[in-house]
Amino acid sequence: MTNKLQLFEGTTIRTIWDSQTEEWYFSVADVCNVLSGSQAKDPNAYWRKLKQRLKAEGSEIVTNCHGLKLESTDGKKYMTDVLSTRDILRLVQSIPSPKAEPLKMWLAQVGSDRLDEIADPEKAIMRAADYYRAKGYSDQWINQRLQSIEMRKELTDEWKARGIELELEYAILTNDMTRAWSGMSVRQYKELKGLKKENLRDNMTNLELVLNMLAEVTTTSISRSRKPNTFEESRQIAREGGSVARDTRRNIESRIGQSVISTTNAHDKLALDVTIPAIEQEDVEEENDKENNEDNK
Repeated sequence: MTNKLQLFEGTTIRTIWDSQTEEWYFSVADVCNVLSGSQAKDPNAYWRKLKQRLKAEGSEIVTNCHGLKLESTDGKKYMTDVLSTRDILRLVQSIPSPKAEPLKMWLAQVGSDRLDEIADPEKAIMRAADYYRAKGYSDQWINQRLQSIEMRKELTDEWKARGIELELEYAILTNDMTRAWSGMSVRQYKELKGLKKENLRDNMTNLELVLNMLAEVTTTSISRSRKPNTFEESRQIAREGGSVARDTRRNIESRIGQSVISTTNAHDKLALDVTIPAIEQEDVEEENDKENNEDNK
């Protein structure tokens, strides 16, 4: 499942996409507060009262309500009442509000956009590019970031094919791979860049993104070749994939004379564009001579 924040007239509504049912689920409390205009200290107060009334009326909305983990304002995830688009639209009918009709149109558009992206993935890519461009990222960085999204998707699909299902397992594998190529865990990497809940990849330089992609695509290829049957086997492959990117990182660092791992984050988006100093032709020839000599031994 994928958590996402949606904006309706400047107000945040938390949502989560369930790939199994191909359905958006919306935070009921957030929708209720938008419609009621409630600014209560307890954001769930209006929904609790409404839930009691609907339950007394025997409404199916309460029965259809699910509890899923959504991120709160403190950055932590809590079990939150959510409803599908269809049931949220039914809920809207129970709340007298001048915002009801605009909200219904907004909900329909959110669902329509997602279905369009499923049918034509290129639309999702273009939407992502527009999002990063609006944030001030350069086109060069955006191209790398979009490629990294594609590589990540291929890797997670491979892990899923190997029976990896739990979010914790994905996190462990990602951590193993990241530590192997960068020398740091994901948490340590984020701390280096001064991040808290921000996405690490959105704060990588284009060179860091390339190395991370190399780790991911190598891990994907090894996994497809070996077809691991256990989680521990997948962990070992993740480390191996990361080690390939580590060797490349060390090679680059030896040539540029500085670390590839950067404290730079998205606060300085222009600095995320890293240009690797050109390698002199004589250096390339020298390296080729070394490789040829080793092959002839």
